[in-house]
Amino acid sequence: MSTQPSTPSPRPASEGHRKPRVAVVFGGRSSEHGVSVVTAGSVLRALDRNAYEVLPIGITPDGRFALTTDEPERMAITDGKLPDVDQLAESADGQVNLPASPLAREVLYTEPGAVPKALGEVDVVLPLLHGPWGEDGTLQGLLELSGVPYVGSGVLSSAVGMDKEYTKRVLQAFGLPVGPYTVIRPREWESEAGREAAIARINEMRYPVFVKPTRAGSSIGITKVDDPADLVRAVEFARQHDPKVIVEEGVRGRELECGVLEFEDGPRASLPAEVIVGEGFDFYDFDAKYIDSSDVKIPAELTADETARLRRLAVEVFEALSCEGLARVDVFLKEDGEFVVNEVNTMPGFTPISAFPKMWEATGLDYPQLVDHLLQAALRRSTGLR
Repeated sequence: MSTQPSTPSPRPASEGHRKPRVAVVFGGRSSEHGVSVVTAGSVLRALDRNAYEVLPIGITPDGRFALTTDEPERMAITDGKLPDVDQLAESADGQVNLPASPLAREVLYTEPGAVPKALGEVDVVLPLLHGPWGEDGTLQGLLELSGVPYVGSGVLSSAVGMDKEYTKRVLQAFGLPVGPYTVIRPREWESEAGREAAIARINEMRYPVFVKPTRAGSSIGITKVDDPADLVRAVEFARQHDPKVIVEEGVRGRELECGVLEFEDGPRASLPAEVIVGEGFDFYDFDAKYIDSSDVKIPAELTADETARLRRLAVEVFEALSCEGLARVDVFLKEDGEFVVNEVNTMPGFTPISAFPKMWEATGLDYPQLVDHLLQAALRRSTGLR
């Protein structure tokens, strides 16, 4: 696998040809709303306006598609507080309507009592949503119905990558390594007998265990449980974000990440990163990841053999889940030298401190080139079944 990817720099539009129009969609209804806004701010800052026209569309926490200002400086974490689409929307009740069929790519803007306004056609969508109602195949399904090209994985792989249970089930079916886990479904937890059975299954695991919302990311809603007495509280906390909960046995080992990017000749893996959790944090939770002093070491200090095996595994995971465009594969390197896949992000964070763009920068593709690469790949890709 080549370390240095060859990708052309962003190209200005030729004279007489319209620049590709990019709808950057961000925010959303999930608990990762603010992280998505930060990601979008970073991408908007990097997009070459000589090569692309940009239409920023934010989805508010209540699900309204809003026309937003193109002001990346307002989309950063400030004094530990995450930004919000409602603060960026140009109107409190205006609604953006994405194309409804493959026959037209025109985006409309409506306000109560006003004539709909045409915002022009969109050539490609860059969906920067994290979590349910965006990263999980729902928005991808809407775009497939519209026939509009978009960056990232399709409906199935987005849905499977979002649901940690089915990620693990698919990887197991392909013979790829995952750690011990169990799933608590809503109906089971809500009955006394089911709750007792779930707790009994968990207590057969080796503590500590990690209790997580099954369909969430950005380390939101996760609890490390060392004492079985704290288990019920941890499950209830995770259920605030997702009624389905996954409980994973803690893995003793190093936490590593590897980026995968699709090229015309197939997917390639970046140099890997190692998560270094800041002092005062028990694991890589939300505050450690976005607010405080945790970091990622790039490239991770691995042997040449370990690096090669990890990069091969990351590509195998990408292929097993039928991912497209990009993904970040998170793994553990156990004390016995074997790798275990933790989870997959089909739309990894793109904030200034996010591992995915930093790994590709270390591999030879800087942030603007990375964004351009993703857009150009999406523009080349056919819509519909593929």
